Formats: sequence, structure tokens, C-alpha cells
Amino acid sequence: MSQENDTFDGQAWFTLSGDVNSDMVRRVFDAVADMTEDRISTAHILIQSNGGYVSDGICLYNYLSKLPIKFVTYNAGAVASIAVILFLCGERRYASDTARFMIHKSHASAPHGARPDALRIIVEGLQADDARTEQILREHVQLTEEHWNIHAYSDLHLKATEALGVGMVQEIRDFSPPKGRRVTNI
Repeated sequence: MSQENDTFDGQAWFTLSGDVNSDMVRRVFDAVADMTEDRISTAHILIQSNGGYVSDGICLYNYLSKLPIKFVTYNAGAVASIAVILFLCGERRYASDTARFMIHKSHASAPHGARPDALRIIVEGLQADDARTEQILREHVQLTEEHWNIHAYSDLHLKATEALGVGMVQEIRDFSPPKGRRVTNI
């Protein structure tokens, strides 16, 4: 084995794309089982997702951030909505120069003809989801007051340089696995 490959022992490269949902949770659980069996100590993951279900994203964040594997996350295109929370599981986080992030409050559609008690349950659930995601955001990201004001009423879009400025990423850097290393799609 060459000395260059020795430098990367215990590291592996992955891509993860699509909706954040129960299928993604299962795929990640399966991938982590393989990572532990393969004794991976550092997993580099390129994430491409426009979001999905809040509970699934929070589950993945909590699961990955507590494992004895160091996760390094990358955004090469778009990480949006609850996928931003998933992205924040990375001990180190990077974005390509042309990548973007988008965060927003939770939303749902009320069923046609919903009664006030049913609407109240929907609203309480959305408020609980917003509190959970905001807690995680505040642990990792230092948004300005202006950012929080936009987030309160609209989608907040951050270019890579803006994400760097608020600590969402530590560096503008592309996902670029070393030559000859396998990249596995989760």
C-alpha cells in the first residue's frame, strides 16, 4: 500500500441525496452498520437534498452526531430545509463556492374542512418542530438578527460565503475524494 493511501486509512467517502424521509433514515442506518463493520473512523459525506420530514432529519442529526465516527459533511449544490439540520451533524462542514443553503419555518397543509381542534394540533406540532430545529441551529450557527428576522417570515437563503460567515461551514471546499478511493452512494 502506498504512503498516500496510508494517510486515508479509516476514512471513507459517501454521497447522500434525495428527500429526508423514512427511506433515507433506513439507508443511513444500513450504511452506518457497514461503516462500523469496516472500522471507518471518518466518513466524508456529500449531501444533496431539498429537505423532507422534520422528525426524520432530527433523527438522523441526533444519530450521526452521537456515533463514534467523525462525520465530515459537504454541500456541492443545495442543502435545504430539514437537510440543513442533517448537514450540521458534521464535525467539519464544507461547501463548494457555488453551493447554497436554505432554512425556513415548518409548514403543513390543513385538511379541507378541518375543525379548530384539529388545526390547533397541527399548529402545536409545527411550533414544536420549529423549536427543535431552532435549538440545533443555534448550537451550530451564529445567524445575525437580520437573518433570524428573515427566517421568522420567509425562506432564508445563504450562499457558501454567507454560510462561512455564520459558521455553518468552516471552509469553502469542494468534495474531492482522493484518486483511487471508492465513493459509495447511501
